[in-house]
Amino acid sequence: MSITSDEVNFLVYRYLQESGFSHSAFTFGIESHISQSNINGTLVPPAALISILQKGLQYVEAEISINEDGTVFDGRPIESLSLIDAVMPDVVQTRQQAFREKLAQQQASAAAAAAAAAAAATAAPAAPAAAAAVSQQNPPKNGEATVNGEENGAHAINNHSKPMEIDGDVEIPPNKATVLRGHESEVFICAWNPVSDLLASGSGDSTARIWNLNENSNGGSTQLVLRHCIREGGHDVPSNKDVTSLDWNSDGTLLATGSYDGFARIWTEDGNLASTLGQHKGPIFALKWNKKGNYILSAGVDKTTIIWDAHTGEAKQQFPFHSAPALDVDWQNNTTFASCSTDMCIHVCRLGCDRPVKTFQGHTNEVNAIKWDPSGMLLASCSDDMTLKIWSMKQDTCVHDLQAHSKEIYTIKWSPTGPATSNPNSNIMLASASFDSTVRLWDVERGVCIHTLTKHQEPVYSVAFSPDGKYLASGSFDKCVHIWNTQSGSLVHSYRGTGGIFEVCWNARGDKVGASASDGSVCVLDLRK
Repeated sequence: MSITSDEVNFLVYRYLQESGFSHSAFTFGIESHISQSNINGTLVPPAALISILQKGLQYVEAEISINEDGTVFDGRPIESLSLIDAVMPDVVQTRQQAFREKLAQQQASAAAAAAAAAAAATAAPAAPAAAAAVSQQNPPKNGEATVNGEENGAHAINNHSKPMEIDGDVEIPPNKATVLRGHESEVFICAWNPVSDLLASGSGDSTARIWNLNENSNGGSTQLVLRHCIREGGHDVPSNKDVTSLDWNSDGTLLATGSYDGFARIWTEDGNLASTLGQHKGPIFALKWNKKGNYILSAGVDKTTIIWDAHTGEAKQQFPFHSAPALDVDWQNNTTFASCSTDMCIHVCRLGCDRPVKTFQGHTNEVNAIKWDPSGMLLASCSDDMTLKIWSMKQDTCVHDLQAHSKEIYTIKWSPTGPATSNPNSNIMLASASFDSTVRLWDVERGVCIHTLTKHQEPVYSVAFSPDGKYLASGSFDKCVHIWNTQSGSLVHSYRGTGGIFEVCWNARGDKVGASASDGSVCVLDLRK
């Protein structure tokens, strides 16, 4: 048996990625030189570290279950052995001794009970009356359950630690869920084509895929595999790096992808590589097309953002204003954008300007995501400082500082409602997803939370509004996709997948939801009646 530090480091690195700690994973990967190891990450299954730890726990359980003479304990000597318990140096001896004492106590109790039963045999006819008298003197209190199951709160079972049972009234039936398999590692991102039922997905297996879910496609869903390769020795070889961002242009003819190999790529809808964009000095964390479709914007760990000419593949301008990795970007219009960073700052930049046109400061920890509202007037940001802030170009300080979440806020989305949308008569809302397992809906005009959505049991990584703004999809590492009514805050549909959910998205018609998962699956939920 051999264990190398590279192997241990790689499993820890993958665990951090799969758990959503992307920034920690990146830092750890740099410090441990993961990229220089010869481990092929595409061959390592998801949840590998957890799997090997579970096997270690089972081995310790086996040790505890076996006597020194090789015989097996009669019964189960341990209950709920935790990972911390298992690493204690004397856990085997301690648990074995505790079990022996428990066994001796049970045997003594059994002997005493047998003796008492024999002594009371002659008085058996009087026993029911005595029991009835005790019952009359001590009637059960309201809300308690008796021993035989009628009332007595002491015998109630707490199920909070178990996965949430999905109500049959809201559960999406299996015939309405299509599971797409093909990726060989976790799927971090997915996005629908804006004009057809093509679903793109990006994975840790160094591929993106385009799944054809149009009704007229032959034989159900088909997939195009977009392999992300780099040139080595005059040959194209797999980059073995995660594809962590992707975005369709507005007319659905081109797909842009961003990878940890430092390159952005443009693909045609039929899966052909059109351009490779290479100027970042490290992983790309985010990229977005502008509405016009002539520019692509990217953010990288090299602390810069870049505007690319989508037609030539050349960098139009690089913006080196952050002092730490840039995490997210969003266009305000076709030439102006905002970027956020682990440096806690937000910069608003414009093509042709050699310095930010605006800088917003106020967060006290990493800023994870930023989004302009549909009118481009307000900018929302969320942070590891557990706050959500609303900014305006008209002032330097935030318009609203919204504090309600109890853990980091991972992402935010504006509803497609209000001014400058196709739903102008509906009020605009903002959704926030947090590691506190909740989603919150906010009335931004008043700066108040209007709904707290609490059915998830693990960190929530993604939220997405339906095109009409009436519904919100949320995806969590508890493997569940929930669909909520945005007006009432009620849960209307729910689906439990086979892996933690990293991303959810709606198709253009608003009748299908796509979701990408940590076990390499992509699921499509058909919400039509």
